[in-house]
Amino acid sequence: MEMWAVLCVLLILTGAAAEGADKVKELQDHFDKETHSMAKVKELDSLAEAQFEAATKAGGLGDFVAVGLTFEKYRDNVRDALQLLKKQEPDADRHSSGYRQLELQVRRGIREVEETLMIAPGEMRPPLEIVRKDLLDMDDELIRLLFPRRTKGPEKVPAVPEGKP
Repeated sequence: MEMWAVLCVLLILTGAAAEGADKVKELQDHFDKETHSMAKVKELDSLAEAQFEAATKAGGLGDFVAVGLTFEKYRDNVRDALQLLKKQEPDADRHSSGYRQLELQVRRGIREVEETLMIAPGEMRPPLEIVRKDLLDMDDELIRLLFPRRTKGPEKVPAVPEGKP
C-alpha cells in the first residue's frame, strides 16, 4: 500500500513538472516574439515567475542541473530585455518606467539565485555564482542608467608631501 502512495506522489510531481515546463515554454515563446521593449519587460515578469517556480520544483526533486539551466535562461532573458530597452528607450531619465520595472525584476532574480546557492550541491555552485554575478552587473548598470551623476564629483586634491624639518 505504501508503495502505491509513493508511486502516486511521483506521478503527480512528474505531471506538475511537465505542466510547468509547458507553461515556461509558452511564455518563453511569447517573450522571444516580443519586439517592443516595454512589452518585453512585462512579458519577462510572467516568464520569470514561471521560471522561478520551475526552478523551485526542480530543486525540490534534486535536479540542480535543470535549476542551473533555468537560471541561465533567466539571465539571458534579462540581458535581452535590457539590450532592447537601451536600444528603444536610450534615455532612462525620461523613460524610466521600463528600467525601474526591469531593475525590480533583476533584484528578485538575484534573491532567487542566492536562495538556491544556499541549498545547491558544491558542484552546481560555480555556474549559479556566474549567473548571480551577471545579474548583479546588470543591476548595477540599471542603477547607473536610472541615477546618473548629475554633478561633477569632487576633484582629488594631491597629497601634501611630507617635508623634512
